[in-house]
Amino acid sequence: MTEKIRALRRPDGAEVAYGITRGNAPRPLLALAHGMGSNMSRWSEFFGQTALRASWDLLRFDMRGHGGSLWRGRTGMEIWCDDLAAILDAERYERAVVGGNCLGANFALHFAHRYAHRTAGLALVEPMPLEAQAGILRSLRWLAPLVRLAAAGIRALNALGLHRRRLPVLDLEELDKASRAALRQDPQAISRLYASPFFDLRYMPSAAYLQDLLEMWRPARLDTVVVPALALPSTGARFTDPALVEAALRALPRLTLERIEALHWIPTEQPQRMREAIERWCGRLLK
Repeated sequence: MTEKIRALRRPDGAEVAYGITRGNAPRPLLALAHGMGSNMSRWSEFFGQTALRASWDLLRFDMRGHGGSLWRGRTGMEIWCDDLAAILDAERYERAVVGGNCLGANFALHFAHRYAHRTAGLALVEPMPLEAQAGILRSLRWLAPLVRLAAAGIRALNALGLHRRRLPVLDLEELDKASRAALRQDPQAISRLYASPFFDLRYMPSAAYLQDLLEMWRPARLDTVVVPALALPSTGARFTDPALVEAALRALPRLTLERIEALHWIPTEQPQRMREAIERWCGRLLK
């Protein structure tokens, strides 16, 4: 099966890019969102190697402001959720298992709250509950009003035509390969690259990046989620307190939790462990 890359035009003029791999007969759908400052190439390696291709349809998409979904206007959880629901409509899926990593995991929780009837399950890779955030992510939270003001100001300038004309395309599959080679020499090398806002800002509109940050500080409604959920938190404490992450996730009534040894970037640091855990869990959902 070949993945088809498509773009869905939304009523406000935005075009949302996505990739879909599907069989000829009806099958369950796994829809994956990417993290902050990222794009759908985050899931290129997973899509290319997973055994789920034999029994599941697979969908990944660029959230507005990222990758092929270039957008210089307002973004946020509600808009991203509505975009994914529209993609499901366009592809004629009633429900999907929704997942993602980091910001994408938080997005999946919001989708399950906003579109409970369309959510068959959740696959949460490195979820970032607000109450468990630590380090610089927690320290900067007091700046949220200034970040919100800056994002609005940049959006206004963009509306006047003041913005970068070209943004390079970030290929995370290739970047991961290079990063793993560097990790063998220096375990902290990944933090210097993947945690750099200056690196992320090379590839996406500035307002979109600031709005990503604001959405990281949005509380997720775990108390409303009733579907089966897989959570793959890392053992590292780069941006969260691992114990507090697990405590928050225990609010999910049908939770399967597997810790993965990583600093924070599980798809890069532990792609095989992540893939096998998702495959096992998805296999159990079909029984």
